[in-house]
Amino acid sequence: MKYGESLFGRREPQPLPPRDSRGAPVPANAPSAGPVIAHAAPRPPQPAHPVEPAPKIEEGANARLIVGPNIKLRGVEIDDCDTLVVEGRVEATMVSRAIQIAEHGAFRGKAEIDVAEIRGTFDGELTVRARLVVHATGRVTGKVRYGKLLVQEGGEIAGDVGTLTDTGPQIRPA
Repeated sequence: MKYGESLFGRREPQPLPPRDSRGAPVPANAPSAGPVIAHAAPRPPQPAHPVEPAPKIEEGANARLIVGPNIKLRGVEIDDCDTLVVEGRVEATMVSRAIQIAEHGAFRGKAEIDVAEIRGTFDGELTVRARLVVHATGRVTGKVRYGKLLVQEGGEIAGDVGTLTDTGPQIRPA
């Protein structure tokens, strides 16, 4: 059997042309005395499941950025992100709908968002238009403005803290 190269560089067996009983090649239009054995050309391998195109992300879909444990993201601006999940360390400026800081996560910088859930640490300027939740393991320091505030027992919030209505800016609709 002959071997030829496939599309992906693998050597695959190629069928030999038909031969008569003496081993001589048989012309394609020659009459045959016995059963005809057709040699089909090899097909490229088919995937087990048909590949479907990736679904299109529509505007307004849940755009989520996750900064995993042991990841440090520094010196960036984060925009058009529905939810930022911080499990590592982030130094950034962001405008978003929601932020979730995990117990071992940390955010340093400026954030203007609708909803914040802090289980780790936030240090900087935080403006939360709707609801700020500081869980028992959460620590928030810096200039903090919020629409509504919930601090669980054990949670800490320190610095220049006030409501949005105290400082003048109104809560913007999402």
